[in-house]
Amino acid sequence: MHVGSFVLAAQFPGQGQGEALHRAVRSAEVAEEAGLDAVWLAEHHFVPYGTCPSAITLAALLLGRTRRIQVGTAVSVLPTVHPVALGEQAALLHLTSGGRFSLGVGRGGPWVDLEVFGAGLEAYESGFPESLDLLVRWLREPAVAATGERFTFREVPVVPRPSEALTDTAGPEVIVACTSPASVRLAAERGLPMLLGMHAGDEEKAEMVALWRRHARACGHPPAVVLGAGHVSAGVCQIADRRQDAVETLLKAMPGWLKHGLGAHVTVDGSERRMRDPLAYTELLCGLHPVGNARLCADRLAATSERTGISRFALLVEGSGDLAATEENVRRLGTEVIPHLG
Repeated sequence: MHVGSFVLAAQFPGQGQGEALHRAVRSAEVAEEAGLDAVWLAEHHFVPYGTCPSAITLAALLLGRTRRIQVGTAVSVLPTVHPVALGEQAALLHLTSGGRFSLGVGRGGPWVDLEVFGAGLEAYESGFPESLDLLVRWLREPAVAATGERFTFREVPVVPRPSEALTDTAGPEVIVACTSPASVRLAAERGLPMLLGMHAGDEEKAEMVALWRRHARACGHPPAVVLGAGHVSAGVCQIADRRQDAVETLLKAMPGWLKHGLGAHVTVDGSERRMRDPLAYTELLCGLHPVGNARLCADRLAATSERTGISRFALLVEGSGDLAATEENVRRLGTEVIPHLG
């Protein structure tokens, strides 16, 4: 089992943006010190839900500050960036880090980001498969041309080529954020592992893994690819000597952040959207994920792995909103929970 932290650089009420980013960087450094396997970095624009606008840029910083831990994006939003530009950055990090970079990508949301970056709503609604395929080709082939609806250009060489890295892989792994059967099938067709969100419970994630496997087999992927896919489960982790204390920590801090952060999203077409109740959502997360004492947290992770077949976790550890508490939470995850997992 591989346990990593999930870093949003969340700006809690009353905090500055620099404070949120400092906590994000420090928690990642502590994750390596505490023996975690990975750090996964979120990306958001124009909202305090997450103050990191470029997960791959923050990944570059953290790869330079660490020596062992895997650093990945969770996720880089494809509709708002050119896939070749993202592919070049991913190849650069793969080469210079000795293969410690993972590229998670997703469709994002129908937010005003699409207007600001000139992508348009169509890039979100129908353009993701084209962008994903172009990105994967860039990371796997020596030269690439494009003749799609959104991207058209003559053949150009891939420089730097990630396959020339002195690593055991042809290039950085690519993971796809999946929230629907359609996105699960899209990832399965390409044999790419999934990142599954915090809002989904074990049963839903097990169904998505089963669908991915069925569709991957139907698309002709070999058993080694189907059974060996390294899907990642996102969740929340808060450790305390008593479960009640862990839950109270999150219930005090997270609803305010969720209301403040999620409420700042603006749709690109002006349509109304329904936001989750922040308190109810926090309570849901506390029930789904490892929140409690170290033994309970280890048991919850082991149970999720057994039920879903997923062995990699990206756990939100900054739910208290406090730097010192976040550092302690990460250290306890590494020293008290992970040893129980084997």
